[in-house]
Order: sequence, then structure tokens, then C-alpha cells
Amino acid sequence: VQLQASGGGLVQAGGSLRLSCAASGRTFSNVVMGWFRQAPGKEREFVAGVNWDGGRTYYADSVKGRFTISRDNAKNTVLLQMNSLKPEDTAVYYCAASRSSLVATTSRAYNYWGQGTQVTVSS
Repeated sequence: VQLQASGGGLVQAGGSLRLSCAASGRTFSNVVMGWFRQAPGKEREFVAGVNWDGGRTYYADSVKGRFTISRDNAKNTVLLQMNSLKPEDTAVYYCAASRSSLVATTSRAYNYWGQGTQVTVSS
């Protein structure tokens, strides 16, 4: 699975962005998808994850109620809708795919990674 993330940018606090991750490969519908982020000087952290059919989603506490992850297996795409953005959401965001059947919140559980897209939230 090859992943290409896009949709990052600069936004004011309280604004919204939608990240998209396009996947190639015949097995996309079989993999768990996740979004992670990494701010300067910090470790990469889990943001959101979705199981193979989109029926189960998981979120970090810091983004619950503000971010929504979804996937479209027909289009090989996973989205992250980010609302009510805060300056502390500033980071490089990565999409990732895991061959596991369960959504994991640790980066080592993910086998494939996109290149990352920068999200900057100004105060």
C-alpha cells in the first residue's frame, strides 16, 4: 500500500481543514487506517483510526468531538475532517495503514506511511 497525504495548510484558530490520504494497492479495503501527527520536538502521536469498513473509529482524547475520520474504500481514500482547530494541533500529519485487523494507537503497529502534510494553526 502506498499512501499520499494532502490538504494541510495554515488556518486560524477555530477554523477547519480536511486532510485526505489517497492509497494505491489492491488491499486497501483490508487494512486499518490511521492518522498520526508529530509536532517539533515531540514524539509522533496517534490522532484517529478507522477499521476496514469504516464501522469503528477511534480518537485521541485531545481531538474527540473536533476531528472525524472516515474512509471510502471505493475511492481508496481516508479523510480527516478537523474542526475547531487549536494552535496545539499544529504538527505534521501522517496517514498510515496497518495490516492488523484491530485499530492500534501505537505507530509501531502501522506498516505503511505517507509522506506527511503540514498543518499550522495560528492564534
